Amino acid sequence: MGRATALCGRSARIVSFLSAVPCLSGCTLQPAAERRMSDQGKGSTSTPAGAPAPGSDTYKGWLFKWTNYLKGYQRRWFVLSNGLLSYYRTQAEMAHTCRGTINLATAHIDTEDACNIVLSSGGRTYHLKASTEVERQRWVTALELAKAKAIRMMNDQSDDSGDEEPTTQSDRSEGIQGTLKTLISKLDDLSTCNDLIAKHGAALQRSLSELEALRVPIEGGEKIKGVNERATLFRITSNAMINACRDFLDLAEIHSRRWQRALQYEREQRIHLEETIEQLAKQHNSLERAWREAPTLSAHTPSAPTTEKGGSERLQKGEASDEDEDTEYFDAMEDSPAFITVTATENTQHRRSQSNLSGASGGPANDWSQDNVSPGCNESGKSLQPLRRRRSRIPDKPNYSLNLWSIMKNCIGKELSKIPMPVNFNEPLSMLQRLTEDLEYHELLDRAARCDNSLEQLCLVAAFSVSSYSTTVHRTAKPFNPLLGETYELDRLEEFGYRSLCEQVSHHPPAAAHHVVSQRGWTLWQEITIASKFRGKYLSIMPLGAIHLEFHSTGNHYVWRKVTSTVHNIIVGKLWIDQSGDIEIVNHRTKETCQLKFSPYSYFSREVPRKVTGVVSDSEGRAHYILSGTWDDKIESSKIVQSTKGGSGSEGKQKTVYQTLSPKLLWKKYPLPENAENMYFFSSLALTLNEPEDGVGLTDSRLRPDQRLMEEGKWDEANSEKQRLEEKQRAVRRRREAEATDALDEGREYEGYQPQWFHKRTNGITGETNFVYKGGYWEAKDSQDWSMCSEIF
Repeated sequence: MGRATALCGRSARIVSFLSAVPCLSGCTLQPAAERRMSDQGKGSTSTPAGAPAPGSDTYKGWLFKWTNYLKGYQRRWFVLSNGLLSYYRTQAEMAHTCRGTINLATAHIDTEDACNIVLSSGGRTYHLKASTEVERQRWVTALELAKAKAIRMMNDQSDDSGDEEPTTQSDRSEGIQGTLKTLISKLDDLSTCNDLIAKHGAALQRSLSELEALRVPIEGGEKIKGVNERATLFRITSNAMINACRDFLDLAEIHSRRWQRALQYEREQRIHLEETIEQLAKQHNSLERAWREAPTLSAHTPSAPTTEKGGSERLQKGEASDEDEDTEYFDAMEDSPAFITVTATENTQHRRSQSNLSGASGGPANDWSQDNVSPGCNESGKSLQPLRRRRSRIPDKPNYSLNLWSIMKNCIGKELSKIPMPVNFNEPLSMLQRLTEDLEYHELLDRAARCDNSLEQLCLVAAFSVSSYSTTVHRTAKPFNPLLGETYELDRLEEFGYRSLCEQVSHHPPAAAHHVVSQRGWTLWQEITIASKFRGKYLSIMPLGAIHLEFHSTGNHYVWRKVTSTVHNIIVGKLWIDQSGDIEIVNHRTKETCQLKFSPYSYFSREVPRKVTGVVSDSEGRAHYILSGTWDDKIESSKIVQSTKGGSGSEGKQKTVYQTLSPKLLWKKYPLPENAENMYFFSSLALTLNEPEDGVGLTDSRLRPDQRLMEEGKWDEANSEKQRLEEKQRAVRRRREAEATDALDEGREYEGYQPQWFHKRTNGITGETNFVYKGGYWEAKDSQDWSMCSEIF
C-alpha cells in the first residue's frame, strides 16, 4: 500500500505537469483544462458579438487607453485592420473621425503585467489595458499576427524598382541551402517529437484515469505497472523533445548572428555605393548642363538645335541621305507610348546615341505660338492686355534656419495630435491656390477651343496637362492645408476670359473641388484627393480623381488623371521633385486617345531628365501625332506621315517605325521672374495668387491670417496664428461629432457637413461620384452677399 500511495502521488505530479503542457491540455479532460476553458468563456464576454478571431485581417473591441494623469485610463473602441491599429471614442466615430493610428510594422509590442499592453512606434506610445487576462492575450495574439503580416507586406513592397534585390553568388547560395536543409530537418524532428508526446500523454492520462477508478487491490498492481511503463515512455520522449529543441535553438542562434553580420556589411556597402553614385550623377548633370548652356559649344555641336538652313548645309557636307530634311523617324514600342527618335539629317547621331526630339528639335524654338498647328487653331487676334497691373514680387523669404530644438521646445506638454507643423516647411500659398496654378498656360485651351481638327485639339490638351507640372521643379516647400470650407477664387474674366473657383469639400480625407469656366469656349472641373506614401528616403504623392475638360462648340469631352509626384531626399540631402507614371487622355465623344509617359529620373539613364513622350491615336488605334519634350521646359508635336513595322527590340517586342515631319513647338515654359530664388521660386502667376483683392468671399485663402503673416516674413506670428486656426477647426469638428453621436443615439439621420458651393453628383461618363459646382458664387459676389459663409478664420 505504501508503494501504491507513492505511485499515486507521483501520478498526481504527472497530472499537474500535463496540465501545464499546451499541446496536451486540449487532449485531456483534467480539471485544470476545464478551468482554463471556463476562464476563456468568461473573458469572451468583453469582446463584442461577431468580432473576428485574432488571426483574421480585422479585429475590433474595447480597451482602456491611458490619456493623462487627471483622467487616467479611458475606455476606447480599437480597430485592428491592414497592419494599422486605430482607436475611436465610440463606435459611431468610425464613420467620420479617427483619434489616432499606429503602424504595427514599425511598432514594439510589450506586456507589463497581467492586463497591460504597451505599443510604441517612433515617438508615439499607447498604454492599453484589457479587462481580463484572456482578453489581453487575444489582443496580443492579434497584434503579433498583424505585425508579422505588415512586416511581410512592407518587405514585399519596399522597393518597386527591384534595385535592392541582392546579387546571388554560388558559394553563398550553397551555404544558405545547406543551412536551410539542416533547419528543416530539425523542425521535422521537433514535429515528430510533438506528435509522440501528444500520443503518449493521452495514453498516460487514460491510464491515470483508470487508476483512480480502481477498487480491487489485485488489479491495482497490473494497472500501476502499465502506468509506470507509459510514464517511462513519456519521459524518454520528452527528453528527446528537449534535446531536439536545444539543438535547433543553438543552430539558429549561431547562423542568426552570422547572417546579421553579413546583412549589416551588405547594407553598409550598399549605402556607400549609393552615395558614390549620387555624387557622380550630380557631377555628370552639372557638366551636361554647362555643356548645353555654353553658346560657343552649341554653335559647333551637331546635336544642337539649328534652323532648317543650317541643317541643309550640314547635310551637304555630311553623309548622303535618302529622305527629305523635314522628315524624322520615331522608333516606338507598339504597345507603349515611349519611343526613340532619330533625325534623318544627322545619321551619325543615330549610330552614336538614340536621342529625343526635345534635345534635337528641328522646329523653331523661339516662337511657340505660330505655325504649330493647322490654321483653324489660330486667329489673328491677340489676347487682351491685362486691365489691371498685377504685382510682380513679394517680400523676400526670410533666412531663418530650421532649428529642431525650437520646434521641440514649443511642443513640450502638448498632445501629439495638437502639435502644429511650423510654417518653416511651407510656402505662402494654400493647396487651393496651387491647384489654381494649373491655369498658368490657359491659352493652350483657348487655342484648342478654336481647333477644327479634334486630333490637333487633343495635342494641345496633352500639352496643357504637362504644363501644370512645370511650376513644381523647384517648389519643394509644402502649401498650407486648407481649412474645411475654405475657398479660393481667381477672377480673370476681363483679362483672359475665365473664372476659377476652388473649395475644400472634405477634411478627412482632404479633398478639393475646382471649377473653371471660360468665355473662350471651354469648361474645366476636377476633384482632387491627395494620397501619400512615405518610403524612407522619398515621399510619393498620388493625386486621386479625374480632370474633366469640355469644349462648348464641339462637345468634345476630355478626361485624364494626374501622375505620381515624388519628393526625394526627405531625411538627408537637398530636396528635389520628380514626376513619373502614365497619363491617358480620352476624348469620350470621338474615342480618340493620347498616351503620355513621364519617365522617372535614373542615375544610369542616358535619356534627357524629366522626359515626356506620347502618341496621339484615333478611335481605331492608328497613331497620328508623336509628342515629345520635358515636363519642365517644352512639348513638341510631330505629324506622322508613314509607319512601318520594324524589328524586335531588346525586350523581344516588335517595334513600329514612325516617319514624321519636323516637330512643331506646342508649349514652352515661361522664364521665372527676376529674384525668384528668394521668392519661393514662384512663377509670374503664383506671385499674384495671394495678392489682396476686394469683394472676395469671407472664406477666401487671401484672407487667411497665418498665410498672410508668413508672406510678410512674420513667421513667429504666423506659427501662433496657424495654431489658433487649427484649434478652432478641431473645436468645430468636436461639435459636429457630438451632434452625430446624439443623432445616432436618437435614431435619426445626421447629414453632416455639406460644402457651400459644390454638391455630389454621379458623372455619366466615368461613373464616379464627385463634387461639382452647383452655382451661386459669382452671383453672391456681384451682390456682395456672403451671409451664407461660415466664419472659419
